[in-house]
This record gives sequence, structure tokens and C-alpha cells, in this order.
Amino acid sequence: MNKYLVNILKFLVFLSVGLGILYFVYLKYNASYLEQCKLDGIADADCNLVQKIKDDFMSANFFWIFMVIIAFTISNISRALRWNMLIRPLGYKPKLSNAFLTIIVGYFANMFLPRIGEVARAATMSRYEKIPTEKLLGTIVVGRVVDVICFALAIGLTVLLEYDTVLNYLSENQSETPAESGSFFNSIIFYALIGMGGIALLLLLFRKQIMQTAIYNKVAGFIQGLWEGVKTVKDLDRPWLFVLHSVNIWVMYYLMTYLCFFAFAPTAGLSPMAAMMAFVFGAFGILIPSPGGMGTYHFFTTEALLIYGMQQADAFSFANILFFSIQLGCNILIGLLSVLLLPWLNKGYIPAPQKQVAVEAGEVSV
Repeated sequence: MNKYLVNILKFLVFLSVGLGILYFVYLKYNASYLEQCKLDGIADADCNLVQKIKDDFMSANFFWIFMVIIAFTISNISRALRWNMLIRPLGYKPKLSNAFLTIIVGYFANMFLPRIGEVARAATMSRYEKIPTEKLLGTIVVGRVVDVICFALAIGLTVLLEYDTVLNYLSENQSETPAESGSFFNSIIFYALIGMGGIALLLLLFRKQIMQTAIYNKVAGFIQGLWEGVKTVKDLDRPWLFVLHSVNIWVMYYLMTYLCFFAFAPTAGLSPMAAMMAFVFGAFGILIPSPGGMGTYHFFTTEALLIYGMQQADAFSFANILFFSIQLGCNILIGLLSVLLLPWLNKGYIPAPQKQVAVEAGEVSV
């Protein structure tokens, strides 16, 4: 089957999954909205959650939406600078513009096929900077590990500062049958361990035959290049600057949620910690592999805002406002611009040879 047709089919499958999740989340909140309308004496014909979301979006303060896009841009400038810091020890000096635009291309690709963005980012950077893709993937792995640490710190900070709030939420939403749930997950872990053990045993028994195959050589070469990229973290010139960019990336991520609070009247009066809770919950939603977190982001963000006493329909409206502002205004619009700008900015561009970069260590190319 043609690979383009396969990719189209994959995109349609993931899009269907995302829309399906969003639809079921909508049904959940729509039922509550209809009940609220009945309590308020509003006729069903005048109680339309979709129309409410449209009206709320159109009444949003677009100055603050623009500030969200600015925060998104600043975070990814830091991400590009941090990425270049990891690439430099490999002997290459990519342009900042290429690093920034290829990162945005990665976000754009994630809208079509979840989790393919990192591969698209590395492949695009490799095309214009002539750096082996597997080495770039190694540096991306380092960046993602640091991001996981930053996210864990954000979770820890949220739990520390909002301990009572989180505890009340967990106690109200715990499983009705924890024993059965624990038994189910224990069974999954048990069989997963057996499966992994069996695979490890087969690899051990047939290791000599496997090492003689062409596939093994390709995989080994890929892993070696990946490891070279990972090792760059110990050769950083200014580790403190690397940490500073990492912190700034996540501060800007948080500000994207907090600034959007001011764009919507029902959230404008909420505290910075409410924004922190919505940010952390929303990040969990994005981690689930649906296009851009479609549906899952809406559910988690809405549930976070309910903790602070927001009306369900208003919380769901806010989740849609922030989600579509980021996806349409940042990932799609800026992503399309990046796809168009990259060939134009790199017309006639020839990356410096690896040896020359080593000699010119200390210079910055933008």
C-alpha cells in the first residue's frame, strides 16, 4: 500500500479517536448543562452548549489570546536555544531560526499523527543542517527527559501548595471498588512481566543469530547515534544557561494557561494556583495520544476548574477557548508558516563543515 495512503489512514484514525473522545466529553457536560437550564427555568430550545461555547469564544478578550501566543513563542525560542546547546558538542552549529521553525513543524506534525512530531522535527533539521537524524533524536531524548523532570516538579509544587484541595478532590473521585481495581492492575503487571521475561530469554538464546542480521546492524547503528546525542549533556559549555532555558520553557507553558484566564470573564477572577492546577491537569490530557490532546485535554482541564467552584459549562468553554487558541493560533497557523519559511530561509544555505565548527567554538549562528 502507498505510504502516503497509509499516513492518511493513520491520520483519519487518530482524528476519529480525538473527535470521538471530544464528543463523549461533550455529551457528559451537555447533560449537566441541560439539567442546569431546567433548574434555571430555561427552555431546552434555548439551552445549547455548542452555541454557548461559540458565544463565549467570540466574547473572549483577544488581547489575552495574543499574549498566550507570545508566551508560546518565547517558550519555543528557549527550547530552540536549549536544543542548539545540545547539538553543539556534536560538532555542528545550526541556525537558531532552523531550530525554532523545526520545533514548530514537530508540533504541527503532532496534530496529524500523535507522537510523530519528534521524528518530523529531527528529520526536518537533518535536511537543512546536514546532521544525522539519529544524533538529533538523541539530543531530543535529553530534552524530553529534562521536560519530564520539570513536569514532575510542577506536579510536586502544585500538590505542595494545594495539598488540601488535591486531597479533597482525590477523596471525592476515588474508585468505588479499589480492591477489584487493584487486582485488575496487578494482573496486567504480572502478565506484562512474564511477556517481557519471555522476550528477554529468546533474545538471550538467539543473540548470536540476531547479531548477524542486517536489521540488527541497522538498529545497533541507530542506537549508537542516539547515544552520541544523549552524551552531549555532559559537554555543555554553560549548564546554568541550559537550566535557565528549561525553567523558562515551563514557566511560559504555565503562563499560557494563566494569561488565558483573563480572556474569559468566568475565569478572570481565579487565582494563579487555579491556573497551576488547570495547567498540570491539562498537561496530563495532552500526554494521552489523541491529536493535540483533543477531548482528553478538555476533560482534564474542565475537571481541574470544577475544583475551584466553576460552573461545568463555563469550565468546558474555557477548555475549548484555550485548546483551540493554542492549536489553531500556535500549532497550525505558526506551523504552516514554519513549513513555508524553512525552504525560503535556507535557500542557498550551506551548513559549516563539522571540523570548521570545532575550530570556531564559541561563536553563535542565528
